[in-house]
Amino acid sequence: MDGIQMKNNRILYYGNTAGYLDTKRNTAVIDPMFRTDEMESYLSERKGLSVKWTPGTYDSLASGTPDTEGTPRALKKCRIHQLKPDTDVMMKFIGYDELTERFGEPDPENYEVAYDGEVETNDLEALYEKFNVDHPPGYKGHSLSISDVVELYDASGSTFHYVDRFGFKEIAFQAPEQEQQQGPQMSL
Repeated sequence: MDGIQMKNNRILYYGNTAGYLDTKRNTAVIDPMFRTDEMESYLSERKGLSVKWTPGTYDSLASGTPDTEGTPRALKKCRIHQLKPDTDVMMKFIGYDELTERFGEPDPENYEVAYDGEVETNDLEALYEKFNVDHPPGYKGHSLSISDVVELYDASGSTFHYVDRFGFKEIAFQAPEQEQQQGPQMSL
């Protein structure tokens, strides 16, 4: 048995699912914990693939559901939005229901981005723990707290999640700079 195999768009390293083949880009997406000379040689020299070392790939494959082609769903990027320092202090650290009752829906104008980058998971509870216990490099905010907004995004769009008293509440929330990047939108 070869130590590295490719089956059903999955890349196996001694029986462990190490990554997957992105056939559209002729790229192997591999979790960096499997980074070895043997793996790099196999993928780039023997198979002619470019390699993208992406943290969290193993976890995503272990717990994720594949798409219609059998490849795992790619991790989205993450932005953490936190209330600006000059925002009304009464808006900070309150639950979603109390916020909407007293101030209306969360207003992107009151928020600033405390983090924008890749993370190992799209699981909101895991992100809550990550941004409380093990801040990633580049994170410039306080520990993730009630009234913060977690955005998960990729080329297809964004989802926004208000950190509520217990868990998360998906909300409609579009930061002004993102609206400009996406161009004008029509509504009927």
